[in-house]
Amino acid sequence: MRDYDVAIVGASIAGCTAATFLGRQGASVALIESHSDPAAFKRMCTHFIQASSAPTIARLGIEHALDQAHGRRTDTNIWTRYGWVSFGRESAGPPMSEWRPWNVRREKLDPILRDLAASTDGVELLLGHTVNAIVRDGERLAGVRTRERNGDEHEIRAKLVVAADGRDSEMAKLANVPTKLKQHNRFGYMGYYRDTPLVTGDSAQMWLLDPDVAYAFPTDSDLICLAVFPHKDKLASFKPDPEQAMARVFESLPDGPRLDPDKRESKVIGKLEMPNTVRQTTQPGLALVGDAALAADPLWGVGCGWAFQSAEWLAEAVGPSLSGGPEDVDAGLERYRKRHRKGLGAHEKFTSEYSRGRRFNPGEKLIFRAAARDQEVARRMGLMGERWVSPQSALSPATMARAVRVNLSRKRPPIGLRRAASVAG
Repeated sequence: MRDYDVAIVGASIAGCTAATFLGRQGASVALIESHSDPAAFKRMCTHFIQASSAPTIARLGIEHALDQAHGRRTDTNIWTRYGWVSFGRESAGPPMSEWRPWNVRREKLDPILRDLAASTDGVELLLGHTVNAIVRDGERLAGVRTRERNGDEHEIRAKLVVAADGRDSEMAKLANVPTKLKQHNRFGYMGYYRDTPLVTGDSAQMWLLDPDVAYAFPTDSDLICLAVFPHKDKLASFKPDPEQAMARVFESLPDGPRLDPDKRESKVIGKLEMPNTVRQTTQPGLALVGDAALAADPLWGVGCGWAFQSAEWLAEAVGPSLSGGPEDVDAGLERYRKRHRKGLGAHEKFTSEYSRGRRFNPGEKLIFRAAARDQEVARRMGLMGERWVSPQSALSPATMARAVRVNLSRKRPPIGLRRAASVAG
């Protein structure tokens, strides 16, 4: 039996981020990972990292490593039938003028984070350890039991156990964490392609086809991630040949890239069932971070960013409490629960509601049409889309009133797409 301050189950984005920040605060951390390969990575992921998590990336100190991995700092341009929502970040003001989203494949990102955590004082990376049971002291979670591939078993006790093991969290099942599944009426296919330039250069493109969705994310090594999220009523037409069905979608997109199967550098990966998963974030002695706590609709590219942010929120809330007793740790967990709900609760409801695969409602039609014609409305949408502010704050009465005025004006044609300089005009 080994004792630690914290036992973290899952050494991916959320787990490695939490381990790094807690280790820097002086905590002893067991970072437990079922894969034995330190270069293992999550394969089904859009890899887009929202700008609101870029400050966390900076505090981790991995910006240089991401640059060395040829990660791209990008912008996002959104098309609807009302025109492109495409604006200049440099004139948007803080925080948008200071931080940009990242695009880097998990093949590069996950090993960077794992190396960072493993090199942090106080963190012990336990590869090839699968959790098969939890340890309780009364009602309180007090540790986990693991099995190595050679059959050796270990009991790891800790003041705090952290579930960072993803959307299908086994830790949540073992601990009987209350879980709510919300309907998702889209499916997804994606792949990486070389020599597939975008008219926007390094800026991502997203097409809201009402109700289907497609996007193109430029990423490291000069690759482009092309993905589609159609309504489930189209699944039968995709299953025989998903890539050809994807190609047909991209052929129809305004200002979109051409999908050429000969230029594919990965498998075509599909996800047919992806319900929004919302779990209780804490129990006595237990915290959930990343997708284990909240797995929202992947078409908005929020998962990676929320993994970074929730892990840092946990470390900030609980780290100072680890020198105290169980009541101090639980007080820290309550601070984390409130911070998580405040930061992500409204966004989760917004994304879950749209993932039903419905068409735009009247308010969305109003705001998208205005954002395509007015840079201020587009900026306010950007603040929400990058998760700097809540939907209620972004879509305030003042914003909606401005959108109405823009819609009523006959002198407001669509602004159009901001193209890269090399393809402008």
